Formats: sequence, C-alpha cells, structure tokens
Amino acid sequence: MEEYLARIGPADEAAMAAATQRQQSLTKPAGSLGVLEDLSVRVAGMTGAVVPSPAVVTVFAADHGVHAQGVSPWPQEVTAAMLANFAAGGAAVNAFATNNRVDVRVVDVGVASDVDQLDIVHAKVRPGTRDLSVGPALTDDEVLAAVAVGFELADKLVLDGYRCLLTGDMGIANTTASAALIATFTGATADQVTGRGTGIDDATLAHKTAVVEAALVLHEVPATEPLKALAAYGGLEHAALAGYILGAAANKVPVILDGVIAGAAALVAQALHPSAVDYCVAGHRSAEPGHAVALKALGLQPLVDLDLRLGEGTGAVLAYPILCCAVRALAEMATFESAGIAAGEEA
Repeated sequence: MEEYLARIGPADEAAMAAATQRQQSLTKPAGSLGVLEDLSVRVAGMTGAVVPSPAVVTVFAADHGVHAQGVSPWPQEVTAAMLANFAAGGAAVNAFATNNRVDVRVVDVGVASDVDQLDIVHAKVRPGTRDLSVGPALTDDEVLAAVAVGFELADKLVLDGYRCLLTGDMGIANTTASAALIATFTGATADQVTGRGTGIDDATLAHKTAVVEAALVLHEVPATEPLKALAAYGGLEHAALAGYILGAAANKVPVILDGVIAGAAALVAQALHPSAVDYCVAGHRSAEPGHAVALKALGLQPLVDLDLRLGEGTGAVLAYPILCCAVRALAEMATFESAGIAAGEEA
C-alpha cells in the first residue's frame, strides 16, 4: 500500500496555469464553454492535455452478506447472471460503450457463486462479504487484496495503452455498503445517504436505513481509518474501485466516476491519499441520495444529471465524450492570434 501511495502526486499546477492562459486566448468569449473550460484545465493538470483516448470501463463485481437482511428484493444470484450478460455484450453499459468507443472489462472480485466459465478477469478475493450488520464484512488482509486488484489492473490497462479509466460496478445490495461508507466519510446520517437502490418500496427503504444506522453504531469507524471502514462495511468492489482510482492517479490519467458506489470508493481513495481526487471526474449525479452527499465532499461537479441509478458504469460512459470534447476544444481551437481576429470581434 505504501508503495502504491508513494507514486501519487498532485495535479500539475504549471500545466493547469498554461491551460488557463490558453483558454483565455481561444476564439470564443471567456467562460462561454462553462464547465468544459474548467474540466479541460483539470485534465491538463492530470495528463498535459493529451486527449484521453482510448478509454475503458471496468465493471468490478461482488456480492454482499448484508443481502441476508432483506435490503434488496433481488436475489443475490442476479450478480452472477449480470456478469454473463456483460460478457455477452447484452447490458446497458455494453450498448453505451459501443456507441462511445469505450472498451469494457468485467472483473469478478467477489461474486458469491462460481463464474469461472465466463470470459472475464478472474480476481476473486472471497465469495462475497460477510454480513456488515453483525460484524466486519472483510478482514484487513482481504481489504488489502481487493485494493491491490484495482491498483494492479489500472497499471495494466495504462500499460496496454488506455488513457482514460472509467468505473463500473455490479453487486446486489451494494448500495447498502455504499451508504455506510458515505456516512462514515461525510458525517451524514443514515437517512441522508440511504436510497432505494434497485427500486425498493417505502417499508424496505425504512428497514434498509435502519440496517445502515445500526451498522454505523456497531462499527464506529472514524473517517481517518479508510481501510478499517472497508473492513467494516465492504464491499470487495468498493475496495477494488478505490485501488483503481488510486491507480489512475498514480499513472496520471483521468478516472471518470460512475454513481454512488464509485462515489463511496472515491471517498475511500481520497482518505488514503488526498491527491487522488485531483484525477477524478464525476460522470453523473445518481438518483441515490448518498451520491450527491459524496460528490459535495469530494468537491466534484457532475457532467450529466439524468436521474440514473443503474450502475454498471453507464453514467461514466455517457460522460466520456463530454470529457473528450472539453480537451479537444482546448487543444484544437484556434486562438485569436492564429485566426487573425481581434479579441471581441467574434461576438
């Protein structure tokens, strides 16, 4: 872990200053591209303003012992079934990725059932977490192993030529663990961060919120102990995503976050190394209430807000072309000087 974290540094201030100066010279009114201008400057600090292509979305999949508490109406077997769907190219994230020229990787980091027959990345740490409502979800060693899966995969993907990493996830009941993690790192209450997940009714939502609240009391993990928080609540996909985010930062490439699961993982990554968030882009704002809480704590503005709550990486993939446009505008637009226009004439 220490070796991983030692590779991470803050975004390049000089590159961001140069990008800001170039933005002011482009053939448009200053600020007229809004959030895209700030985004292009941030990416310049990460990469030197290289267009972040090619890109890959990595779907980390795992199961959760807290499912036994009835926090989701969906059977746990759906996690494995969806992995087969991802592998066959039949999920929403596959459709979006094909449209936006993003490659897809699927990783079993902790699915409860056997998925060895699927053509995916097999990196199972254990078959699902333990029940967070009755004890720690993971051991310390399991947490470190799952974080390493994400970090090492990020290294490999960058070595393979990818210049933008996108987060994806799959795991029935993983919004319960996300709520507990977000509450831990933001100080929010269980009712502020617990949402309907796969579409639960009011009674199930009240029960799920009570499970999260009781777990927070049971474990009482301080925000200064991110690895202990992962051990208390899981999940294995959260830990792997935290490592993946840290890996993007270590390799100085942007990582586009998907929804509430990625937001929870990013809070873990930020607690492990504050500079990790310099490399994060919020792809969208999920309909899950905890996601807005997480984004505020991370200081990130989402690029898309469409009431999505599917996961899989769908929101991150939707945001990827926006990121590319922001960077291309900075790199390829003419300046007033090169176009022979006096400042202000374009109006």
